Amino acid sequence: MTHALPDRAAVSRVGPWHDRRLQVGAALLAALCLCAIVWPWFGGADPNAITDVLSRRLTPPFSRDGAGGWHLLGTDAFGRDVLLRLWLAARVSLGVGVLGSVLAGGIGIALGAVAAWRGGLSERLILSIGDMFLSVPRLILLLVTAALWGPGLQVVVAVLALTGWMSVMRLVRADVLRVRTLAFVEGASALGVSPARLLWRHILPNALGSTLVAITLGVGNAILLESGLSFLGLGIQPPAASWGNMIAGGREWLLVAPWIALAPGAMLITTVVACTLIGDALSRRSR
Repeated sequence: MTHALPDRAAVSRVGPWHDRRLQVGAALLAALCLCAIVWPWFGGADPNAITDVLSRRLTPPFSRDGAGGWHLLGTDAFGRDVLLRLWLAARVSLGVGVLGSVLAGGIGIALGAVAAWRGGLSERLILSIGDMFLSVPRLILLLVTAALWGPGLQVVVAVLALTGWMSVMRLVRADVLRVRTLAFVEGASALGVSPARLLWRHILPNALGSTLVAITLGVGNAILLESGLSFLGLGIQPPAASWGNMIAGGREWLLVAPWIALAPGAMLITTVVACTLIGDALSRRSR
């Protein structure tokens, strides 16, 4: 008994949402974003406020503090609810990661398209600048830039954008060079379509498959880098909460109250895994 091979056209019609990795990654990321948006609204008091430290500090998870308040993930050394600050920090970490990756992707798309389309001196100059940045580890660039500009939310976003465009630029350049040799480009050019319109309306939309995958994967990397900067004191500054400075604040209490650092660490790992699953699924789909 023989089995017929699956029709390639039928396989191609299967939507990307049938990929289990994409389903799991999107569900995790959606749940994180929903909790980050909704949870702090129902938290009551200011999660950054320090009140009645002696009766509330270092309360273990699933227990009540000295004032009678119940805490699912316990409290930190200042008596603040860890779960509430965790979701408040998620707003910052997720927002910075997405915004930094999208801005870096936008810079890379623009420069890669110009390099591939113009060629000549423009291409050599853009590639040389990209190679110069790529030759230095990104963490070193982040540390030096953040130290020169000073810590803060806007600085972190700007640093992530200015140090993350190089790989996207190279992907876009390669894809634009490939797409511009296709027949429909020659046809559009013969019909009198202007070079700028041909690039931005016809070539570039057909050359962004691998670039979107790179931007998606870059979100998790940007969140990790932001957390690293905040951990080192060069990112989001207390009392504002981010996963990085929450981990930094809990490291001296690891033996006494490990939940202070473990909770944001687990959230950070979950977010990066979710972004990686989505990026891996989209990567396989774009091949």
